[in-house]
Amino acid sequence: MTDCIFCKIINGEIPSNKVFENDTVLAFRDINPQAPVHVVIIPKVHIASANELCADNISAVTDIFSAIPEIAKAAGVAESGYRIINNCGEDGGQTVLHLHFHMLGGKNLGEGLV
Repeated sequence: MTDCIFCKIINGEIPSNKVFENDTVLAFRDINPQAPVHVVIIPKVHIASANELCADNISAVTDIFSAIPEIAKAAGVAESGYRIINNCGEDGGQTVLHLHFHMLGGKNLGEGLV
């Protein structure tokens, strides 16, 4: 996707504050943090949203969740705890059409979701 901001970050066209990177996953600090620790975790393959997941690309989610413990450690929230969020579609708050997860932590987030 030539106009996808996350694809441009993956390709190095837009700088990011990387927390973690491997062959299939990239994690970087959010530029508009909603918590003291706010990391965006993306697959390096373009998938528009959770609605686009299928047997051919579901491994991207497995790769992300396999990397989450290491990302949490690098972000400094592995011991204290964190929340993983995926927004899907306009009503779900998705603003970038590239599958991504938010890792929030660094403070007690409570039990509420909204």
